Amino acid sequence: MLLTLFEYLTQYNTGFNAFLYLTTRIVMGALTALVISLLLGPAIISFLRDKQFYQSIREDGPKRHLDDKNSTPTMGGVIIIFSVVISTLLWSDLNNNYTLILLFGIFGFGLIGFYDDYKKLIKKNSDGIKGRSKLFFQIAIASLITIFLYTYMETGSIESVVPFMKDNSFYLGILFIPWAIFILVGSSNAVNLTDGLDGLAILPCILIASSFVIFAYAHGNMIISEYLLIPYIEGSGEIAIFAASLVGAGLGFLWFNSYPAEIFMGDCGSLSLGSSLGLLAIILKQELTFAIMSGIFIAEVMSVILQVLSFKFRNGKRIFKMAPLHHHYELSGLSEPKIIMRFWIVTFILVLLALSTLKIR
Repeated sequence: MLLTLFEYLTQYNTGFNAFLYLTTRIVMGALTALVISLLLGPAIISFLRDKQFYQSIREDGPKRHLDDKNSTPTMGGVIIIFSVVISTLLWSDLNNNYTLILLFGIFGFGLIGFYDDYKKLIKKNSDGIKGRSKLFFQIAIASLITIFLYTYMETGSIESVVPFMKDNSFYLGILFIPWAIFILVGSSNAVNLTDGLDGLAILPCILIASSFVIFAYAHGNMIISEYLLIPYIEGSGEIAIFAASLVGAGLGFLWFNSYPAEIFMGDCGSLSLGSSLGLLAIILKQELTFAIMSGIFIAEVMSVILQVLSFKFRNGKRIFKMAPLHHHYELSGLSEPKIIMRFWIVTFILVLLALSTLKIR
């Protein structure tokens, strides 16, 4: 939106050229989303408190959560979604199809999460949408996105990069469709499962989104991509603005979500964030690198899967005191801030490892 305005103004003053540079718009996208989220946060928190839209707490969870968190408002994901969408609309090239599909993705999955949160708040329980119905809606949105990408991308670009290898990509063909649906649905649910402690999920999302700013810029620059021996993806540099907006909005939300949290993101936040990160990975062909960065999210999902399988096939025996994994550590005696900080540190290390794949082969 602003790109068109600045292009027009350059005929009167060449100084406006600075706002046409991708690097400038990446920085401005992050700052704009940050400012919007910081300004919007107090008003949203106040509104949700007035409506008593409080987080529904699992009765079988750690008991102190019933005392500490049952009066904390949820649905804070609307702060993130609104900030990202407005910032991206302002600073991106809206003729870029990747940008448009990212906006559709964050809105589509956010709408599913919003409806889930709404049902939880109206019924005052932690069930929300039935699992099968939620999965159906997620697959439906993911399918629309994936089919669009498969149709829009050139056939030769339906591939995925293999980290730490020189001949570092493999062709997916029609398998791209189930592959991408799995990643979108899986990443959205993984962030959703991780979002159980104050700030636990949001900072890993910020760190991963920050790395995607770098990946998007590198893939979208022909000279840099050739030097790094990674696929050149025409137009992908523009989505660095979307990733930067995620970073800015996430930092603004963390201001209110850090321990002790004033607001929770709810499903509208976790589903939209998870799907956005997965979609960035798919567009940039960095799905396997995304898996490295998402080690914490994957560990949380695996803890739930292993717990269910153990309970079913081992006569009710459990591997963990409680799943997801962060609750196991809580019941083992670790304080909430210590669990959160250690999860953050692990994610930071994994993101650095993922970034090293740009050069180490």
